[in-house]
Amino acid sequence: MNTLKIKNLFLRQSYKDAWTDYEKSLTKKYFIKWDYVILTASNEEQADAYRIQIESRLKQGLLPSSTHYAVLPDPDGKRVGSGGATFNVMKYIKEISDTKDCFQDKRILVIHSGGDSKRVPQYSACGKLFSPVPRQLPNGNRSTLFDELIISMSGIPSRIKDGMLVLSGDVLLLFNSLQIDFQFEGAAAISIKENVETGKNHGVFLSDDEGNVVKFLHKQSVEQLTKIGAVNSHANVDLDTGAIILDSNLLQSLFSLISINGELNTDKFSQFVNDKARISFYGDFLFPLAANATKEQYYKEKAEGSLCEELIECRSQIWDVLSQYKLKLLSVSPAQFIHFGTTRELLKLMVEEVSNYEFLDWNSKVITNDVRMLSYACNNAYLSEDSKLSPKCYIEDSYILGNSKVQSNCVISNVSIENRIIPEGITLHGLQLMDKRYVVRIYATNDNPKGTLEENADFMTLSLSEFLKRGKLKPEDLWDDMEHNIWFAKLYPVCNTMEEALDWALRLYEMGCKGENYSKEYLACERYSLFESFNQADVMSNIIWQRQLDQKIRIQQFIHLIESRQDIKKAAAVFGQVGLSANMKESLLSIANKSKLSTRMRIYYYLSKILTGQEEEELESECFQAICDTICDAMADKLTDEEHSSIQKEFVQIELPARINWGGGWSDTPPYCTEHGGTVLNSAIKLNGINPVTVTIRKIDKPCIILASTDSGAYQEFTSVCELQNCNDPFDAFALQKAALIASAIIPRKDKAELDSILTKLGGGFYLATKVIGIPRGSGLGTSSILAGACIKGLAEFLGTELTENELYTKVLYMEQIMSTGGGWQDQVGGLTAGIKLITTKPGIIQDIHAEHIHLEEKVLEELQERMALIYTGQRRLARNLLREVVGKYIGSDETSIEVLYEIQRVAVMMKFELEKGNIDAFTKLLNEHWELSKRLDAGCTNTCIDQIFLSCQDMIAGKMICGAGGGGFLQVILKKGYSKEDLRQRIRTVFQDSGVDVWDCELV
Repeated sequence: MNTLKIKNLFLRQSYKDAWTDYEKSLTKKYFIKWDYVILTASNEEQADAYRIQIESRLKQGLLPSSTHYAVLPDPDGKRVGSGGATFNVMKYIKEISDTKDCFQDKRILVIHSGGDSKRVPQYSACGKLFSPVPRQLPNGNRSTLFDELIISMSGIPSRIKDGMLVLSGDVLLLFNSLQIDFQFEGAAAISIKENVETGKNHGVFLSDDEGNVVKFLHKQSVEQLTKIGAVNSHANVDLDTGAIILDSNLLQSLFSLISINGELNTDKFSQFVNDKARISFYGDFLFPLAANATKEQYYKEKAEGSLCEELIECRSQIWDVLSQYKLKLLSVSPAQFIHFGTTRELLKLMVEEVSNYEFLDWNSKVITNDVRMLSYACNNAYLSEDSKLSPKCYIEDSYILGNSKVQSNCVISNVSIENRIIPEGITLHGLQLMDKRYVVRIYATNDNPKGTLEENADFMTLSLSEFLKRGKLKPEDLWDDMEHNIWFAKLYPVCNTMEEALDWALRLYEMGCKGENYSKEYLACERYSLFESFNQADVMSNIIWQRQLDQKIRIQQFIHLIESRQDIKKAAAVFGQVGLSANMKESLLSIANKSKLSTRMRIYYYLSKILTGQEEEELESECFQAICDTICDAMADKLTDEEHSSIQKEFVQIELPARINWGGGWSDTPPYCTEHGGTVLNSAIKLNGINPVTVTIRKIDKPCIILASTDSGAYQEFTSVCELQNCNDPFDAFALQKAALIASAIIPRKDKAELDSILTKLGGGFYLATKVIGIPRGSGLGTSSILAGACIKGLAEFLGTELTENELYTKVLYMEQIMSTGGGWQDQVGGLTAGIKLITTKPGIIQDIHAEHIHLEEKVLEELQERMALIYTGQRRLARNLLREVVGKYIGSDETSIEVLYEIQRVAVMMKFELEKGNIDAFTKLLNEHWELSKRLDAGCTNTCIDQIFLSCQDMIAGKMICGAGGGGFLQVILKKGYSKEDLRQRIRTVFQDSGVDVWDCELV
């Protein structure tokens, strides 16, 4: 049996359960929550930093709003010990409470987090409590020890009636809250089962048969622990996790030491809360609770500060009130205890051991733009593509830019490094100070800042004494009257910029490790110690640094996901539950303005789906306008050299067929075709025996341009260029004709010009009229684009301009963009060129359209003609919004859209193959396959009426498909052998009678 696997599965589920409880605490009114969450801090600056972090989470809805939060620094800036800090918490609760017994029926979480973090100095300023954990939370935020504690303890309030849970702010404890059941008086210690080899380096509880703690064992050998009876049959001990529950009665007893008759007494409070007694929560409060403890032993116990008379007097009174209670042992298993100890242990955890916690979704890379699959670790780190990082290094809250190289066993925190080489085994940590100057602290990753000169402690890969010798420094250069340890050594020059501070940090390394002589300049600098720099740190500015870096990284992640064609849901998840900030939106729009089309349009489109309201509409419009503008600009550049001599014909009339599409429709539409190329199979058709699309142009004597739409009755004379340049209004009856004038280079797209001058060069004014005979709007037969093609063709003939087929197609596509309809090229190619055609393009803004004519045997063509029929649905569907919906899915990297757009092209090619082989039945099957693909691409291509039409004649038809985009207009079917178009017509008329649904005569041409 794999016990480790079982343990990990249990903890993973417990982790998920804790997250569920946490989410309930945020959203469920009657879910039992903490009444108070109180953090202790070492000083007011650190407390302010904690408050900022808590306030930020409250604003984002990441903490239960009904809970009272407070951060309490040690009073008067003096270190009063964790016990003194606990008394201060009790004082605070009493002062804001309006009841005599302020602890009864209250659930209180206290996290002691006031340490200096000497062994991991990079967390001194922000507090180890808010140090990062290598996990991105389900809400998208990066996790900190504080977040993990809040989440993992969310289920505890429902497991206790009242009281205080006290936690250590440098330990992560993972267990299932269902294992906690505190239904007795006194106190309880939450312990986990851990192997004795681990236990020998930590505190261990020894309990009696009733489950009460009888003894505390601290860093005992395996032999001693075994001899005492602390080791069970599985070689495990009950490890002290630092998590202690105190019930309200015990709290009231403790409170009596600093109060009189239930009211706080200042003198008594001062007796217990001061920097001389420095009462320890774990040493002074818990020892009297042990069943075998004696008062004499208690007086001799090691103190948090010094063992002085003040402490002895406090212990005497503490013993009197606490010795009546017992400390219950709550052993939870399976469970996990993770201690964030030294810089070296941090590096090992992040780089080597993080994989041990994959079951908790821990990862060596959290919030980073770096996508290289290499074995260094980073957390909120921005890395340039050219940077080189050795496998065993950890980067957090930092920029590694340019050609920077970070060697092995380095920890880089809160700095910006550009084009630097960081030596092996070094830790760098940057701080902005309250006076807006900077310090970059440097030391070896293995250094212990508590180490002293007298102990010849290690410093930056040397001994401290050797470092002073090589750097030509004397002890008095680094220490005043302080203890000669690294923590108090005035090592780090204070500089005006981060760059300058980094220079000095690396010089400091060179002074000691390479013997470089900077001592004169170095001694002239104002310098701070680790201790001074952390106390002078501007914590708010460092929090802002981290947040700005986080935003920059998320923006880069978003861009990377866009460019790697991940869908909107995945890309939006980058911004987490909190979402996209206004600053991030503006940064993205700025990036969009400088980016190539593929990135620019997708930034606009993705943002339009993330944001709501008016912004959504505006950004979506920006997306499609960017496509139109890019194609327009490219085509305009190509057409700039085109000049017309003069009007060559008095009269021109163009008549063109409609088109029917079989395969590949939508693949011809920008930006899909510009990024991938397109493939379409279609054919030109006559309706009711005629070519329905006509354009008439004739020369007139007036110095104007007359535009007319004879089927709609619209007519207007134009005498100025500016009137003709506005052609993207969908309700303008002459938008198409105006676009044709621009695409034909008669009228400039943007530039100012005089119409009189233009017409003089041409040799007179002219009349341009369009007409579509007998075909209703929204037919799906491509008449709008074919009409555009007819205009371009007619104008070219009128002016004596010779156009190749490709130039003709390109100009019509240009028109589509000028009008902002965004259409593709298959309609105009279908109508401008007779016959059945497989039309293909390759990727490119300027589409090089190749039409391959399909030549069928006469009998095959006859069979196709006999069996093919058009059914008019009597409905009209507007294509403008439809195009945005379908094309938008592609731009948004919708997997189904991308798959279908590829597949319909394959079907189109297979259709050509079967037609050339004369296999109409196989062609019909492919038509049905395409119909199913079309519905996957756009569910709106069909509706109840269309389904009913197909259903009414399903026994007669072998194949079915829409014309154009569908959703209305015409349908096309292939009849089964033995049925005629007249049979179909009679069936349709019988079912739908005078509703407008009917079979129309059509003919392939």
